[in-house]
Amino acid sequence: MSGRRRLDWLGLTPEPERELPTAVAALRASSRGASAGPPPDDLAAEERRRVERLILRGGRHSWLRYLAEVTDLVTGVAAGSRAGDRAAALLAGEVVLEHHRMLIGLPGPGYGRTAQDRTALERAVRTLRTPTTTGADR
Repeated sequence: MSGRRRLDWLGLTPEPERELPTAVAALRASSRGASAGPPPDDLAAEERRRVERLILRGGRHSWLRYLAEVTDLVTGVAAGSRAGDRAAALLAGEVVLEHHRMLIGLPGPGYGRTAQDRTALERAVRTLRTPTTTGADR
C-alpha cells in the first residue's frame, strides 16, 4: 500500500459541498425548534466549515460518515420521527442519493457500503416529493 492519500472520491460532483451545508443547517435548525426556511447564517456558515474540513482534511470514510448523518436527518423528516424542513430534507436527500449512486464508478467498497442508505434515501425522497395534507389543507 502506498502512502498516498486516495482522492478519487473528491471528483464525483460538487453538489454536496455546494448544496448540503445550507440544507443540513436548515434541518438542524428546524430540529431545534426554529421555523422552516433558510437557516440562520451562523448555522449555515458552521456547516460550510464542517464540509470544508471534511473535504480538505478528511478522507473517504469520514465523508461517508457525514453523508450517513445527513441520511439520518433526511429519513427522520420523511418518516415524521424528526421535525424538519421538508424542502431542505428533499434537497439533501436528492444530493446524497445522487452522490451514492455515482460511487459505483469508483474503486473500493463505497458503493456497497452505501447500499442501505441508498434504499432508505430512495424511499425518503419519494415520500418527501409527495405533498402532505394537513388539517388546514382539507
